[in-house]
Amino acid sequence: MKSKPTYKEAIEELESIVGNLESDEISVDELSSKLARASALIEICQKALHATEGEVKKFLEELNRGKSAETQ
Repeated sequence: MKSKPTYKEAIEELESIVGNLESDEISVDELSSKLARASALIEICQKALHATEGEVKKFLEELNRGKSAETQ
């Protein structure tokens, strides 16, 4: 089984799917599976973004605590 794609890989695959949809390269027979794949890729991207957002917030909080300690 293939490992979960990275954020970048997921975005690239989503862009490919959207491009195929826009150019009518996906047949009606493939449409359902491509939409399901796109949904899974979007979920991967959302999870990655939320995780990164949490890490950034934590970093900023630690940075602010450090600055507060220096000014006291």
